[in-house]
Amino acid sequence: MSDGERGGSFHVGVIGTGSWGTTMAALTCANAPTTLWARRPELAQRINEERSNDEYLDSFELPEALVASSSLDEVVTTADVIVMAVPSHGYREVARRVAEHLRPWVPVVTLAKGLERETQQRMSEITAEEMPGHPVAVLTGPNLAREIMGGQPAASVVAIDDERIARELQRLFTRPALRVYTNPDVVGCEVAGVVKNVIAIASGMARGMGFGDNTRATLITRGLAEMTRLGEALGGDPATFAGLAGMGDLIATCSSTQSRNNTVGRRLGEGDSIDEIVESTNMVAEGVGSSPSVLDLARRNGVEMPITEQVVAVCHEGRTAPDALGALMERDATSEVE
Repeated sequence: MSDGERGGSFHVGVIGTGSWGTTMAALTCANAPTTLWARRPELAQRINEERSNDEYLDSFELPEALVASSSLDEVVTTADVIVMAVPSHGYREVARRVAEHLRPWVPVVTLAKGLERETQQRMSEITAEEMPGHPVAVLTGPNLAREIMGGQPAASVVAIDDERIARELQRLFTRPALRVYTNPDVVGCEVAGVVKNVIAIASGMARGMGFGDNTRATLITRGLAEMTRLGEALGGDPATFAGLAGMGDLIATCSSTQSRNNTVGRRLGEGDSIDEIVESTNMVAEGVGSSPSVLDLARRNGVEMPITEQVVAVCHEGRTAPDALGALMERDATSEVE
């Protein structure tokens, strides 16, 4: 993003047509020419001709300025900024394909809030491996796609340790109803985004079992403690976890019925199996796949994460939600500040 590319003249390529990728493309196209990559040609055609993506954002009309394409080459080679809106389980494969067409030094912004199962790597780490030499930023915060598309006031964080690029990206993503802050703490922002999805599953389980605000507040607060412990162990700034990327996103995801992870947890609490839940939705709940990786990271770094342990047990080991809650309540009492 050179000086000559400022002021909206540079092009943005958004990779992925899920709810959040489509939403971000709808926002950035007001500030810069934006092309949204769709894996399926028929979806790209529907976005261009009907101005809709009903699979993920039904009832919302997309801006006329937004262009969609099924040609990854076309989207990437013309882009001065790439936004990766790809779920964590397929992120590396798509990143590798994007890298084949990417011009030197183009910044890459990741939106996915997950970890790669095999390596426990964050998306910025995968990006650095697959696209070496490119500045990598993370966009995160309490950003439920449908509320953002509806123009409801919200705030987000763009994390990168290069202040100049941070300011450019801040300008790109800012809209009248979306306030964007900068933060140099990429590690902390990513860890927060990953762990909050796991805690949201636990919060949803409590709701599904019929428990009220006290239970959910307890899970959110103790979940924040788990997030902070892991984030600090991995090099994150403690202040990040009290901000939008940490506490803000955690509250939104644990409280909203729009949250995929919260919804998965609710259904688990109501007695549905994880297989039934996964088969019944086209949405990706990152916390399900990321929870074992989060637990692996925690154990590797000597960090205790009891809520995460129970989410893994329910999602991957066949434990019931009531048994998981019972295991948490039966733990030895300790100091809150330890």
